Amino acid sequence: MESVVALFREPQQAQGVLQALQQRGFEREHLGFALTDVVAEEGIAQNTGVSPEAGAPGGSASVLRGAFLGMIGGLAITTPIWLLLLIVPVTRIFQEGGQLGMLFGVIGGGALGALFGALAGSDHGDYVSLLRRMGVPAAQAEKFYAGLKGGHVMVIARDPSGARTDEALSLMRKHGAIKLDDAVGGGQLQSERH
Repeated sequence: MESVVALFREPQQAQGVLQALQQRGFEREHLGFALTDVVAEEGIAQNTGVSPEAGAPGGSASVLRGAFLGMIGGLAITTPIWLLLLIVPVTRIFQEGGQLGMLFGVIGGGALGALFGALAGSDHGDYVSLLRRMGVPAAQAEKFYAGLKGGHVMVIARDPSGARTDEALSLMRKHGAIKLDDAVGGGQLQSERH
């Protein structure tokens, strides 16, 4: 299955290309879109009948990243206190307690970080993984995601046979697909075929 991915500046442009693709015979099940504005997303979904694209779940990587950052944060908060206990002569007798405080800071920070990582990773927001599974090269997937975070609308057209991807690409360009690097600061193709 080949896919065409494009970015649009305005939700109306994305809605227009989705409707044009449907008029040309592309099935709703093979079309998708994503944007950060929930209200506009609901409007496009209602007007076109196309479901918003959910990114891949973050999975265990989000939990591990959260735990690591929590541990670093816990250590960063407790280390200066321990150093103060160590530097001030009167408080040196409490420096062992400061070390225990650092240990609990690392453990508590890691646990809270893992919890928040799990919560953040379950929101189906990993569009880079989604695009990578569709065959989009990593660098381009990152740029598409940066454009999406920058307020652009991402539209995806999948062609099971691969025979109509050029038609989808042409329609997307005709409806105002922006250059990929213009969305994040450079200049490349208006949309990509994968």
